[in-house]
Amino acid sequence: MHEEIIIAGFGGQGVMSMGRLLAYIGMLENKNVSWFPSYGPEMRGGTANCTVIISSEPIGSPVTSTPTTAIVMNRPSLDKFEPMVKENGYLFINSSLIDKKAERKDINIYEVPANDIAEEIGNPRVANMVMVGAYIGVTGIFSKEKAIEAMKSSLKRAGQEILELNEKAIERGYSLFK
Repeated sequence: MHEEIIIAGFGGQGVMSMGRLLAYIGMLENKNVSWFPSYGPEMRGGTANCTVIISSEPIGSPVTSTPTTAIVMNRPSLDKFEPMVKENGYLFINSSLIDKKAERKDINIYEVPANDIAEEIGNPRVANMVMVGAYIGVTGIFSKEKAIEAMKSSLKRAGQEILELNEKAIERGYSLFK
């Protein structure tokens, strides 16, 4: 198993949190992991992306130019990372904020209305967890239960209400393509 993921969006959309969570789940599953953040010129509101590699083999480099998966939260990220996804790879698009359709026909494309679902749940800040749920639901890389366990562990200082909102977001994203 070797999964290379690029997660991208504006600063403040929880891009780094998504990457850290996926890497943490990989660690709980006794996989080799790397998490490599990259920020644009401005932190909040500027572009941000991270690369996560999860593998059963040692990881040679934390950087990828051809990810198996791209999770894009905004239009500039779609424009930049869609061409990079490996053939037969996965592209997850936050369709709440991206009004453009993907152009490639040789990859698996999933439009996820992450912000809309987060609003329905009651907090727009959990859109990132909706995307995590969709990703694990489609790829089957981890179980939903393991993702929720890892989220609760990594956010253990957050209040119960925040944990419950994030759990609902993961579950809603997970169920979208089941």
